[in-house]
Amino acid sequence: MLAEAEVETGAETAVAVPTPRSPMARLRRRRQAKSKFDVQPSQSSAVLIATVGTPIPASVIRQAVKLSGGDPVAVISIARIYGSSFGLPNPGLLPTRSEMVEQRAMVNNAIDRLERVGVEAWGQVASTRRFAKTITLAAQARGVSHVLVVTPETPRWRKFVEGDVAHDVSRKISHKISRKVTVESVPA
Repeated sequence: MLAEAEVETGAETAVAVPTPRSPMARLRRRRQAKSKFDVQPSQSSAVLIATVGTPIPASVIRQAVKLSGGDPVAVISIARIYGSSFGLPNPGLLPTRSEMVEQRAMVNNAIDRLERVGVEAWGQVASTRRFAKTITLAAQARGVSHVLVVTPETPRWRKFVEGDVAHDVSRKISHKISRKVTVESVPA
């Protein structure tokens, strides 16, 4: 189904014949396509404040400033994707726009409070099912020595059902990062 087309340019006439696109050309083009996700921030930090949708209290900010010793502090907030990865994707399980705006506002508020104290700060909002893995990757990329996980006050049965965020993060960090990184659970 290749058709020849005559194109008139000034005094001469050129014949343009389209070439068939090979499967390898399409494959190469797909590989060169722009990535769908942002690159993991890699500014070095001394402390990482991590939260799974819980507001960051002032006590956590004070503790992070004390632990950092004037070095930069990173803030990461996780917008949870509910459901399992085994079923069909359902957009109702993803965070809504208002939830994402709320997460960004929470991170911006924490960054403002840290900068008012005089500490340089960076923030990040991530949507994931595996929040412990995401927090661990952020800690590894930034080279932190302390991770403060903000945990809400919950009954023991709920921790049993949902899991303890700080415990999961400390377990993942001990396997992923060879240097000593302390993980603390800070109540909200």
